[in-house]
Amino acid sequence: MKRLEFYENALSAKALFITGLLIIPALLFNPDTEYRIIQFLFFWFLAFLCGKKTNFIFTVLITLFIIAFNLIIPYGRVLFSIGAFKITSGALEAGIHRAVTLQALVMLSKVTIRQDLKLPGSFGKLLGESLQIFSVIMSRRYKVTGKNLIADIDALMLELSAEQITINKEQDRIHIHTKPSGFVILIITTLISWLPWVVYYVNNFN
Repeated sequence: MKRLEFYENALSAKALFITGLLIIPALLFNPDTEYRIIQFLFFWFLAFLCGKKTNFIFTVLITLFIIAFNLIIPYGRVLFSIGAFKITSGALEAGIHRAVTLQALVMLSKVTIRQDLKLPGSFGKLLGESLQIFSVIMSRRYKVTGKNLIADIDALMLELSAEQITINKEQDRIHIHTKPSGFVILIITTLISWLPWVVYYVNNFN
């Protein structure tokens, strides 16, 4: 897959990580749910371009779970009732907002956190290893099903342990530098990620 090959060879893990740090405030400082949905869809599109696997069903289920959890504490205008259970506008909006934010961060992490990330210093090493583990888990989460949950998690941990050894060997052997075209793509990606935030504040403060 050419786009995956470009992602792995033209972009360094450190440059991707820094890009992710620059993009996160564009999401978290954006208070509008609709604009966050746009950012989420953009991050999902980026994951697709990078050749990352995304599980649509798993994403939908997690989103529905977060929304349902927020509906437990009703506030705002009552939209409709299911028996004694009330669906309120405030709880529904908060649930959608939080679900979209979490899923957007997950998609962004799939793009900007790569398994060969290596940060300087003891804390950087610890953080890098933690992010690597997170990256591997996110790429393998589709293997965990509800049919045999404990066995699936155990198999995932064993696979993760074996892959971590491979990652460490690759880090000692390979050091990828970001190509000029890669820097251009990262800059454009960062600017597009901030665009919904800019549009929101332009529309609301003019």
